[in-house]
Amino acid sequence: MSDIDPRTVLLLTGIMGGLMSLVLYALKRNYPASIKGLGEWSAALLVLFVAGLLVVGRDKLPDLVSISVSSFLLWLGLYLAYVGTQRFFGVTSRVAPWMTFITGLLLVQVWFTLVEPNYHMRLILTTVMTACLSGVHAWLVFRQGSITFARALAAGVLAFLFAVQVMRLLTSFTSPLPVTAEFFDTSALQLIYITSFAFSALLFSISTVLMATDRLRIELEHLANHDSLTHALTRRHMDDACRAELERCRRHGRSMALLMMDLDHFKVVNDTYGHQAGDQVLINFVARVNALLRGPDQLGRFGGEEFMALLPETSLEEANHVAERIRELFAVADDEPLCTVSIGITTKHKDTDTVDTLLARADAALYRAKAKGRNRTEAA
Repeated sequence: MSDIDPRTVLLLTGIMGGLMSLVLYALKRNYPASIKGLGEWSAALLVLFVAGLLVVGRDKLPDLVSISVSSFLLWLGLYLAYVGTQRFFGVTSRVAPWMTFITGLLLVQVWFTLVEPNYHMRLILTTVMTACLSGVHAWLVFRQGSITFARALAAGVLAFLFAVQVMRLLTSFTSPLPVTAEFFDTSALQLIYITSFAFSALLFSISTVLMATDRLRIELEHLANHDSLTHALTRRHMDDACRAELERCRRHGRSMALLMMDLDHFKVVNDTYGHQAGDQVLINFVARVNALLRGPDQLGRFGGEEFMALLPETSLEEANHVAERIRELFAVADDEPLCTVSIGITTKHKDTDTVDTLLARADAALYRAKAKGRNRTEAA
């Protein structure tokens, strides 16, 4: 262990962390603005890189810079990483209390650096602050819903860093160091402390890239499966969902229903009130219909002002009831412009039914509803 140079470990790790900072900054520039936190993560790694350079320069730089300023940058970098994760998950940051706490610790750190030099006290301050930040950071990641590989990696690395800091703090009391001890002491414990922090920072930076990539994949899947205006599901997704539901019905002998819905005289709305008002009518329609549907039900935009609802485990009688609730909701709406809805209903009849046959039957029922005066429901 004594052959390992702590300065070299910190320098190499700092350089790699600096490169990861550039990677995260590039992601920030190219990823959608809805993916938050990348800028803070990038800044955190850059600050930790500068802190590492100042630590490596110990004995060549003034103690105020190489000890106190480097410690402050260490805490600031860890806190910026925490803020980045808060923004990534949409959690409100409380900057003022944390920065007040960090600044207060800096003043104490300066005291034990310049006024009463004491390595053991500085070690306690740094270890406590690092453990505190890594602990709350790990808990933040852990409680964000389902655990993916990227989140598990981030939470695991932060929890490991917290455990190492606690161990370091406890051992500093069981075998206290002299006040003149050196940070770059080559004892086994000091090397474990330095290398564990260095590699934790690297692994955490990798986990942030993975989390951002996961979020991008989810957003791209959402864009591929949802209409950009109304956020209803796309026709392609609805075709796939209907096909999968038909297959499930064949295997288990279940029923399903399909509703085809068309907003009556929608062209008049556009011509009278303008296309922006028409867009708002479509958006409101999707929001209000989704509020009526069950969790497993799916609503998609079939084209223009035409929509389709897939109702699993639904009989014809139940589908009629749902369709009537939707029709009545828009028949008595107080909103202007008023736009009623006509609905065609069908269910799975036999095992040879396909998506095309279901759509054809629902479409025929919809046209009967429109031919009979609109603002009504018809079943195939």
